[in-house]
Amino acid sequence: MRNKLIYFILLSFAFTSMIQSCQNETTINFKRYYVNGKGIYEKNCQNCHGSDGKGLGTLYPPLTDSTYLKLNRNKLACIIKNGQTGPVKINNISYDGIMPGNETLADIDIAQVIVYITNSFGNQQGFYDSEFAKNDLVKCK
Repeated sequence: MRNKLIYFILLSFAFTSMIQSCQNETTINFKRYYVNGKGIYEKNCQNCHGSDGKGLGTLYPPLTDSTYLKLNRNKLACIIKNGQTGPVKINNISYDGIMPGNETLADIDIAQVIVYITNSFGNQQGFYDSEFAKNDLVKCK
């Protein structure tokens, strides 16, 4: 009886481990985009927005405001690609600097940065793939 219990526990543990190790394609893509997006962020965005996403005083806005990012999620690709001028209000603080765009980034690079910033710094907004970026970039003004 004791041996059966030990075998049952081992089998249960093995089965549970196998199920947890299986991930769907969206989960795998999310992780891939997130890691790649972090590298792109560190290379292109971190100097102004900081390694912690808190920005720099009143010069550069933080990326820690999930409300702003959520409300403007369909504009983020355009902001990253083309830059942004004019006032932006985040956490009741106005920022009126110029954010340079990065026209050399491909749609997938932009999507990866968006996944990283919208799921870091206290944000949890889920997956955003390159098709979303492509569609959002068509709408840029």
